[in-house]
Amino acid sequence: MRVLTLDKPILVGFTLLLAACANGVENVSNSVDDIGDGPSVASLELFVGNLTGGRGTVDGAGPAAHFVAPNGVAADSAGNVYIADTGNHTIRKITPTGIVTTFAGTAGISGSSNGTGAAARFNTPFGLATDSMANVYVADRYNHTIRKITPDGVVTTLAGTAGALGSTDGSGTVARFNYPNGIATDSTGNVYVADTENHTIRLITPAGDVSTLAGTVGVPGSTDDFGTAARFNFPNSVATDSAGNVYVADKSNFTVRKIVRSGGVTTLAGTAGIRGNTDSTGPAASFSAPFGVATDKAGNVYVADIDNQTIRKITPTGTVTTLAGMVGAHGSADGTRTAARFFNPYGVATDAADNVYVPDHDNHTIRKITPTGTVTTLAGTAATSGVEDGIGTAARFDSPEGIATDGAGNVYVGDAHNHTIRKVTSAGVVITLAGTAGAAGSADGAGTVASFALPYGVATDNTGNVYVADYGNHTIRKISSDGIVTTFAGTAGKPGSIDATGTDARFNFPYSLATDNIGNIYVADRYNHTIRRITSAGSVYTFAGMTGKPGAGDGIGTAASFTFPDGIATDSMGNVYVADRTNNIIRKITPSGVVTTFAGTAGNRGNADGIGAAASFLGPISVATDSADNIYVAEIRNHTVRKITPAGVVSTVVGVASQATFTPGALPGRLAFPLGVAVSGSSLYITLGNGIAVVRNRP
Repeated sequence: MRVLTLDKPILVGFTLLLAACANGVENVSNSVDDIGDGPSVASLELFVGNLTGGRGTVDGAGPAAHFVAPNGVAADSAGNVYIADTGNHTIRKITPTGIVTTFAGTAGISGSSNGTGAAARFNTPFGLATDSMANVYVADRYNHTIRKITPDGVVTTLAGTAGALGSTDGSGTVARFNYPNGIATDSTGNVYVADTENHTIRLITPAGDVSTLAGTVGVPGSTDDFGTAARFNFPNSVATDSAGNVYVADKSNFTVRKIVRSGGVTTLAGTAGIRGNTDSTGPAASFSAPFGVATDKAGNVYVADIDNQTIRKITPTGTVTTLAGMVGAHGSADGTRTAARFFNPYGVATDAADNVYVPDHDNHTIRKITPTGTVTTLAGTAATSGVEDGIGTAARFDSPEGIATDGAGNVYVGDAHNHTIRKVTSAGVVITLAGTAGAAGSADGAGTVASFALPYGVATDNTGNVYVADYGNHTIRKISSDGIVTTFAGTAGKPGSIDATGTDARFNFPYSLATDNIGNIYVADRYNHTIRRITSAGSVYTFAGMTGKPGAGDGIGTAASFTFPDGIATDSMGNVYVADRTNNIIRKITPSGVVTTFAGTAGNRGNADGIGAAASFLGPISVATDSADNIYVAEIRNHTVRKITPAGVVSTVVGVASQATFTPGALPGRLAFPLGVAVSGSSLYITLGNGIAVVRNRP
């Protein structure tokens, strides 16, 4: 986004005192360095908030370990627990003593290579299962394959071919899958697969022969019947019991299904199409996005009910109860039954003692539930989120993403999961500018009377207004200099792609914003795959990209294409830069609408520095410009901030590729999943986890 920059932030008197309170004496020294002709050594610091816990790639004991969006979990007979660390593209192992190691794959590097340990590659692994020989099976979702890992860490492809999606039955690599999510084994060595986007359950014999056990390819539904006459609706997970029955988390039907040995499919609990959280028996019970299933030796079925934020238990007779968690209340608290909190529990597994293990996806932790419902955190540490205003590290955020600055050196943040807009002074004093924490909505009004729904993007203009990409409401909001919130364009709850004025316009999950020097606002309209422009009078039109048609094509205006564009910024000449994250490129749009690829090559992922197309990116999510028209790019998957000169020369200025941890100090330092980036004078601000880092004397 275009930022009004200050050549040197001036911090004097009480401001320095506040900085001392927020960041310690060393940080005051760094602030003084920004004044006059002091030292110009670039350094990375925590500015406000807290970066403890959360996402990362660290091996270690218990809470010292870090994961990224773990999905699948399985246990072996020796008490080891295996984790599909989806965001890291790795398989992790937790010993009975709580030591976490990387069992296979290399963090941050996706691929499809077979090999041993770190030499192997996965691409967004989801489901896991183990067999009696301690082999681990992986539903390698984005490779469309089923992988096998021996106890020694040797990875092979059991079925399917990487990158070749389909629904073919056949042997080994001849078979085809379509985004397989879940996997299970039985006592005879068969492997069962929830072939999610084929709407089928597949069977792989010990000899590697793949067949369709139940469901019909490409035909979603909820029919109970035999074999391919049955219907599923995005089945997400499978589990087996000692009698050879197969259980299915039929996510989009909101049900749990059962397949007996003869191939007959019935609905064990829930009613297709009825979403809820009712504890009861059979069809009287209800679920909301059942995602993971597992069984214990007594034949009970456990369900990770994501949208309810709970773990449910189904007895063999179909009686459903809530084992742990509170309906609709996300969090990370350990405790017994309803006192515990989860944040999108994606998977579930059991061990020989009937303990239940849960990959707590958005807490980036692994939880353990005893048979009595007592929940503890087995590995990883949840990020320290909160709602508190305050100074420096005393303040708390909940998933801040978009960030912008104004001419006075203030920082504005879209505090997404708090549904608020926060303001941070140059001295680190945090206040809530608009919205009320935890109260999602779409109300206009002054300050905390207003409400937002996942406000991701923010931008400022020359007159002190703040604009907000209100993602969940599909609207663009405006906060005036006196704190009054209005809906500037779009209508809450009405997604679309209509070019019109004000509330007659339509957006589809707008993600980020930028302003230019003449009052135009640019919107990365993510699910429309377009860049929209709004005049100062509120007139909206599609500036570049083809609505509903993703791609990476250069061209003029709507002849160009983007794929889920994320970050956006402008320079002093009125050019617009776009972080085209899915394509892993940075795009440039001239004021006349000519779109070119400014840096990187579509489809070529990497971390190479270089000029233009010779450079490569991995997950560029946010962009900002400085007064010299340099571009800074936050890369969520490389864990870096890159700098691109006006001539297209790309260099890495903060962080080290594939090293996801926060390490302050002299650059390059280390970053973990940077989301937003903004410039103010000699400072570079970066949103990370539940805090904001700053680079003093930016390169």
